[in-house]
Amino acid sequence: MTDEALLAHVLTPYKDHCRYLRSAVVTETDGRASARCEFEIPESCYIDDTGHLNSVEVNICYNQMMYYLVAKSVQEGLGTGFESWTLDDFFERQLPDILIARFAASFRRPIDSRAFSGEMELSSVTRRVPAAGQPFLHAETTYRYRDAGAGRCDGVATLAFVNLP
Repeated sequence: MTDEALLAHVLTPYKDHCRYLRSAVVTETDGRASARCEFEIPESCYIDDTGHLNSVEVNICYNQMMYYLVAKSVQEGLGTGFESWTLDDFFERQLPDILIARFAASFRRPIDSRAFSGEMELSSVTRRVPAAGQPFLHAETTYRYRDAGAGRCDGVATLAFVNLP
């Protein structure tokens, strides 16, 4: 079930018309946290209606889904990598210290942006310490979006969590 208060807090940095994530259910399987989400984009925040989900909105939705998944994982102690984090740590680092290092999307069929679902998994989260740098968390993720028809988009993203608590 969606934690409505947590979702509202996670989406606080977004302008009202850019809050696309409507609900999210987070689970853990074999030590990996994942989310199943519902999205709605009544009107694009930056362009005239294209009639389908586009790459900019895929990225915005990914961010919202990822932020909620990480926040819920911290709150519930799910997965690995965030055991020492508090929700205060997450919200302090949400914008400045969670970086998308790599992002790729493959559009299989156009997706109706007015109503679609998304799934994301934190495939791995590992602590890394570069030779001359500060420790960070390196996370590999997978995601996908689908609509009620045959619309589909799949992707992968690599995250870096810097300035660890």
